[in-house]
Amino acid sequence: MGAQWKAKGKAQVADARGKLFGKLAKEIMVAARGGADPAGNSRLRLVVEQARKVSMPKDTLERAIKKGAGIGSEAVHFEHVIYEGYAPHQVAVMVECLTDNVKRTAPEMRVLFRKGQLGTSGSVAWDFDHVGMIEAEPTVAGADPEEAAIEAGAQDCEAGDEAGTTTFWTDPAELDLVSRALPAHGFTVLSAKLGYKPKNPVNPANLTPEQLEEVESFLAAIDANDDVQNVYVSLGS
Repeated sequence: MGAQWKAKGKAQVADARGKLFGKLAKEIMVAARGGADPAGNSRLRLVVEQARKVSMPKDTLERAIKKGAGIGSEAVHFEHVIYEGYAPHQVAVMVECLTDNVKRTAPEMRVLFRKGQLGTSGSVAWDFDHVGMIEAEPTVAGADPEEAAIEAGAQDCEAGDEAGTTTFWTDPAELDLVSRALPAHGFTVLSAKLGYKPKNPVNPANLTPEQLEEVESFLAAIDANDDVQNVYVSLGS
């Protein structure tokens, strides 16, 4: 399953494209607060590249940059908030939100966590490492991800969520550096961002099928909330 939970099944991801565009637009707006020019704003450059790779319309992308940078009359401000707690069966969860109204988001999270347990700030963060996460695929057949990780300066790598992809883990400060280096070592970067990796993931084999389904249902409900950007969970693959 990896560190970042993603919905599975055609029915669950039927509207994934529109939802992905919405999430990327928010990330672009937040990143653009550091400057509207991707050339001088590495955070913005990374998310703009990701948006282009999934074919986000150019006008949608440019509008998001202007909104975030405060250019024009449509300026918006999103606040980054993290909610921590447990899914059913004591599976630790970190929920990353971008919201324009915390007074709306907070009670919604409390309701969603009723089937689990909403904790205070830091209650589960200690069990996660803050890392750079790069999803990449080989440019040519036979490219060695472990060799590429060493050469590009990544801390580690493992098979990605999608078939044929690799997740490269980096120090947060070196995310942009490693992202720029990977293409020279045989890998095309699909996405690059900061996230959370569980230190002690729960083995799914230790949960019954019914318990695992309860965890999946809980995570799906959290992910469906419009303010939720990413869901990180301490559940192994």
